[in-house]
Amino acid sequence: MHRGLRGRVAAVALTVLAAAGTLAACGDGGGGSEGDAPLRLGYFPNITHATALVGVEKGIFAEHLGAAPKTATFNAGPAAVEALFSGAIDATFVGPNPSINAWSKSHGKAVHIISGAASGGVSLVVKPGIKGAGDLRGKKIATPQLGNTQDVALRYWLKKNGLTANKDGSGDVKVVPQENAQTLQTFAQGDIDGAWVPEPFASRLILENKGERLLDEKSLWPGGKFVITNLLVSQEYEKKHPEQVEKLLQGVVEATDFINRNRADAEKVTNDALAKLSGKPLKQDVLAAAFKEIDFTTDPVASSLVGGARHAEEIGLLEKTDLAGIYNLAPLNDVLKAGGKAQVSDR
Repeated sequence: MHRGLRGRVAAVALTVLAAAGTLAACGDGGGGSEGDAPLRLGYFPNITHATALVGVEKGIFAEHLGAAPKTATFNAGPAAVEALFSGAIDATFVGPNPSINAWSKSHGKAVHIISGAASGGVSLVVKPGIKGAGDLRGKKIATPQLGNTQDVALRYWLKKNGLTANKDGSGDVKVVPQENAQTLQTFAQGDIDGAWVPEPFASRLILENKGERLLDEKSLWPGGKFVITNLLVSQEYEKKHPEQVEKLLQGVVEATDFINRNRADAEKVTNDALAKLSGKPLKQDVLAAAFKEIDFTTDPVASSLVGGARHAEEIGLLEKTDLAGIYNLAPLNDVLKAGGKAQVSDR
């Protein structure tokens, strides 16, 4: 899922090579000279990236860009960010914390967030019998990765509830970073007592493993809105190809509209895309439940990204970071204005 506040410096070279290999394997577009080469777009095979899945599968991005983008899929934010840094891709859908990390590591010189994609869709799911934060003392709770968006949210929430959760696994609550697919197994086996995870894993824990939703993260944010996926672009590409960036954003707006106006069709398109990428579609009940938890929107919910960064700083998982300038929403707002839609804010 959307993961990691800190890149693994020693693994950068391997990550870049892996990203390039994935790009070659997943490319949809043709070749061409540098001037007319298709945009190279990254995203995850996740429901929270349905905007990308629909945009690619329905040909919406291809229609606006004039050619199908070359696509690369990733399973973790750091890998997507390193691919962007290396020039293997031009833009990627990714979570808020990897976006913050990319901005921080490049000192604000490499990337911009140019659109939102999804809000919500994260829950704390636990074993029956756990009724509140106090019941978590002495328990094991999984998150996708140390320092990722959900990991920060859990540790900050525990701290606000008077519970400690140290990075070395000690404290009142033992936080266990592990892959989401592994969490499904460890929860079913009774090796963990709960997990703070995004969709569709939260719904799968509930519907397939008899977990109970202790907390919907929406309840912690004003208006129930918080960013789970946004669109990050290379500043170099942004400067060289502003027209293509605008066309990509036109596609993002149309794909978002399609999802919100044709929910049943969007669910099917998304599930078909997931089946192609992972080899296995989601069960219909899980698919429907997960979609209900997510708000697909071009609004980046900027206040929640800033809030999440401050939370990470407070629990010692991020150094003080100035986020001024991380957004460039002018192209998106031009597209929204042209379509008679409300503009979005970077605050």
